[in-house]
Amino acid sequence: MNNKEKSNTKDLWWREGLMSFMKIGASIAVPIIIALYVGQYLDERYNSKPFIFLVLTFIAFIISLVFIYKNMMKYIKEIEKEGKNK
Repeated sequence: MNNKEKSNTKDLWWREGLMSFMKIGASIAVPIIIALYVGQYLDERYNSKPFIFLVLTFIAFIISLVFIYKNMMKYIKEIEKEGKNK
């Protein structure tokens, strides 16, 4: 790695953190937004307000928690691996 590549790597130290933040934010927002729209549609179609809406929102919340847990465990392992290499 030459000096220019090292400099670019040091200048973008925040990039990995930003990507992690975006992945976690998306893993929360996407399932919940989908569940909200689908739940509203199904409740109107089957006249079951707010039962389907609430059930799908709860399921989306659980899915979001699972995604967050998996991502955080992956990042923890990467940090531990980097710590052992130093």
